[in-house]
Amino acid sequence: MSKMDFLVKEIEALREQGLYNTIRTIESPQGGWLVVDGKRALNLCSNNYLGFADHPKLKEAAKKAIDEYGVGPGAVRSIAGTQKLDLELERKLAEFKHAPACIVLQAGFIANTAVIPTITTQGDIIFSDELNHASIIDGCRLSKAEVVRYAHNDVNDLRNKIIENKDRAGKMMVVTDGVFSMDGDIAPLPDIVKVADEFGLIVMVDDAHGEGVLGDSGRGIVNYFKLEGKVDIEIGTLSKAFGVAGGFVTGSEVLIEYLKQRGRPFLFSTGIAPAECGAAIAAVDVLLESDELVRKLWSNADYFKAQMKAAGFDTGHSQTPITPVMLGDAKLASDFSKRLFDKGVFAQSISYPTVPKGKARIRCMISAAHEKEDLDYGVEKFMEVGRELGVL
Repeated sequence: MSKMDFLVKEIEALREQGLYNTIRTIESPQGGWLVVDGKRALNLCSNNYLGFADHPKLKEAAKKAIDEYGVGPGAVRSIAGTQKLDLELERKLAEFKHAPACIVLQAGFIANTAVIPTITTQGDIIFSDELNHASIIDGCRLSKAEVVRYAHNDVNDLRNKIIENKDRAGKMMVVTDGVFSMDGDIAPLPDIVKVADEFGLIVMVDDAHGEGVLGDSGRGIVNYFKLEGKVDIEIGTLSKAFGVAGGFVTGSEVLIEYLKQRGRPFLFSTGIAPAECGAAIAAVDVLLESDELVRKLWSNADYFKAQMKAAGFDTGHSQTPITPVMLGDAKLASDFSKRLFDKGVFAQSISYPTVPKGKARIRCMISAAHEKEDLDYGVEKFMEVGRELGVL
C-alpha cells in the first residue's frame, strides 16, 4: 500500500462527480481554430482575445529578442536578470496604462501574490469581493491580514463592512477583479473608489480580463471608467489579450520601487524570457497603432451572444466577450463539452471549485481571431448538443 493511495480515491471521486478535468493537448498555434488531440476544432475557450498569440508582428519581435538577448535571463532580476528589454516593456506598459510606473513579473497570478503580502500584513484588513480570482485569495492568505469578504459587486455591503471593522484595523485595502473571469461581469469600480476614498482605503484591481478588451485601445477598466490616478494598484497579465505570458503591476513610483525591494517573486524567481518581453512590447505597439482588433473582438462577442440567446441558451449576465452558457449540473456540463468536441468545437466545461456548486457552465471565450462563419458553426453545434441532452 502506497502512502499516496488516498489520492487515487480523490481522483475517482472527481470522476464520479463530473469534476475531473480532462486536459487536452494543443498541437497548433492559438487561433480561431486549433488542432486539439489530433483533431481540428473551433476554439471557444482560450483567452487569446485579440489573436495576438500567433500574430506575425509578435512572432517577429520574439525571434529578434532571442537573437539579441538569448532564450533566458539567467538570473533573478534583482541580481543579474534585468535586461534592457524588461525596462523597455515596463516603460511601454506604464505609458499604455497612463500610470507613473510599472513592474513586470512572471504571471498575473504571481503579481497578485507579490503585491498583497508586500502591502498588507497582520493587523490590516483586506475587503475582498466574494468572487475574486484564486490568485487574490492566495495573496490574501499569504499576507496574514484579516480578510473580510463582501457580497459580489455589492458596494453597499462593502461600505457596511468597512464601517463595522474600520476602528480595529491598521491599514485597510479593498481588492476586486476588474472583469470577473467566470461570469464576464464588470466591477462597479467608480463606486468602489468613492467608498474607498471616504474611508481611506487602498484600492487594488486585478484587470487580467480587461486589458486589451475594455477602454481606449484596450487600456483596461481604469481607463474605461476614466479613473486614472484614482486606483492605487492595478494588476495586469500578458497571457490573455497580449498573447504572451507574464504579469505586471502599475501604480505610483514609490509602490513600484518598494515592490522591487520587497516583492518576493521579483527577488527570488527568474523573470520572463526575452522572447516574451519582445513579443509583449510588440503587442503594446500594435494596440497603440490601431483599435481595429479590439473593435472586432466586441463585434464578434455581441454577435455570438445574440445568436446563443436567440437559440434559447442562458448566457448569464456577462458584460464582456466572456460568454458563459449556464447548465447548472457539473455532469451535464462535462457531457455537453465532450459532445461539442466530438462535433468539432473545443469549449471546456467549468464546474466546482472554479465556480460554486450548481453553477456549472460551458465558458465560451470569443476572439478577434474568429470570423462570423466560425461563430455560426459554433452556435449550430451548441444547438445540436443542446437538443440531444434536453437543454433546449
